Amino acid sequence: MIKPSIISRSYYSNSWNIQLREVAKDGCFKEGIEIYRQMLRHGDSPDSFSFPFALKSCASLSLPISGSQLHSHVIKTGCEPDLFVQTSLISMYSKCSLIDNARRVFDENVHSRRLTVCYNALLAGYTHNSQPLKAMLLFQKMFSSDVPFNNITMLGVIPACVLPENIRFGYAQNGLATQVLDLYGEMKKIGVEPDPVTFVGVLSSCAHLGAQRIGFEIEQRIARSNFGANTYLTNALINMYARCGNLTRARKFFDEMVEKNIVSWTAMIAGYGMHGHGDIAIELFNEMKLTGIRPDGTAYVSVLSACSHAGLTDKGLGYFKEMERDYGTRPGHEHYACLVDLLGRAGRLQEAQELIDSMPVKPDGAVWGTLLGACKIHGDVKIAELAFERVIELEPTNVGYYVLLSNIYTNAENMEGVARVRVMIRERKLRKEPGCSYVELKGRVHLFMAGDRNHPRTNEIYEMLIRLEELIEESYGTEGKNEKLRRSEETTSTSAGVHSEKLAVAFGLLNTTADTEIVIIKNLRICGDCHLFMKVVSKVVNRGILVRDASRFHHFKDGTCSCNDYW
Repeated sequence: MIKPSIISRSYYSNSWNIQLREVAKDGCFKEGIEIYRQMLRHGDSPDSFSFPFALKSCASLSLPISGSQLHSHVIKTGCEPDLFVQTSLISMYSKCSLIDNARRVFDENVHSRRLTVCYNALLAGYTHNSQPLKAMLLFQKMFSSDVPFNNITMLGVIPACVLPENIRFGYAQNGLATQVLDLYGEMKKIGVEPDPVTFVGVLSSCAHLGAQRIGFEIEQRIARSNFGANTYLTNALINMYARCGNLTRARKFFDEMVEKNIVSWTAMIAGYGMHGHGDIAIELFNEMKLTGIRPDGTAYVSVLSACSHAGLTDKGLGYFKEMERDYGTRPGHEHYACLVDLLGRAGRLQEAQELIDSMPVKPDGAVWGTLLGACKIHGDVKIAELAFERVIELEPTNVGYYVLLSNIYTNAENMEGVARVRVMIRERKLRKEPGCSYVELKGRVHLFMAGDRNHPRTNEIYEMLIRLEELIEESYGTEGKNEKLRRSEETTSTSAGVHSEKLAVAFGLLNTTADTEIVIIKNLRICGDCHLFMKVVSKVVNRGILVRDASRFHHFKDGTCSCNDYW
């Protein structure tokens, strides 16, 4: 309680502000609220210097009602246009989990939409509220509006970049990553020296696009600087190399770290999991616990996903039980989705459905969608229809689920079901997200869209696809070819709808030597026909092909895939 002797009516208004500043600086936020109230009771009006401190106290104490009342005072006193008041309001609403209110403050003031500091406050708010897609879209808006950004901007947007498994950004995100690399190229041209924060952001974009050569160049620049011991940079390098398909180099950086944190371990575990090396991921997870680092929810998602990709059902079930029993970590939607995937891989679909029905939290679209995907693998139409009904209640515009059910009906030769799904897609005016694939060549990332004919070497690429078809026919014969490829509309190489990964592999074959593995990054899951195509091509041309889709890595070699045809 603030003594009346300390605060009196005779103090000038800046006396109140000084006291607000001091208690806020010392972290005495309750006292800050009390000082503000006493100021009002004494009849003194707050000004543009008072509000940032008072709003900071509301944000730190998570008092949204008091914060909203302060917002009313801001409007009444005419202080709303003030830059510091604006950013304080955005930060307060963000920290009080009212991110939509924060966005309204940002949108309603024309000045804030041109100021870096306001963008930074809202970017941090989206990250704090686990809305990485909106953070990325805001950054793209900032970029396209020519608003300058700084280290604080990158700190707000980087967390949205480094968790691609948790959200499907698709083409928009990959397009932004391309812009980041373009911007990095411009920085080099004009001689601007990047700092660690810039390097982390660029490495994240390299990870998204599979731009390993650019990532290696950044590694060399880091080595020549005095940033080498920076844990954040090393973690970014581990993540970049793992997601570009180079586990050997990712592990080198991991092993050389003097002090590993939870992010280091999780990045390496997730990397092995994505490549299907569940046994190594488990070894690392157990080793991490032995070093005294407590696994968090993200670490458990990584090890559960690794168990799922490697078909280690019993191990995964054991970790799921362990996380709450031994570490007090309550499973969230992402953990249940991993467990459903784990059971689905093992063909235990009924058990997976019962698990969803018993969840203590309401299942989200990802959980039901995972069950739907498992039904496609095992051809269970009945459970698929149930999962589809549930998932479109939650995500009615996600066209991927409609396509998945249509494929299940197709495999079951239920053409009436296929027709029903097509009608639903048409009536709801849904459009499938465009597929795109990336191939890096000599430090430049080449983009291919489905049916793409915009590349400068388009004619050569399509000629290569025709030659591949001829090689397949020579190897298997006409009858074997039809049996091996189960040809359909989407597998005809010369059609307008040829999938992007086929164009990418043809481009890779044209531009690399026979001993080089072709690395392709795809924004969506690879379809069954393209997956089969890659297997056959890897055999007939005797080349290793590595495809990273939205789910995992696929190592194609000698006619087989590391995923064992489950993804």
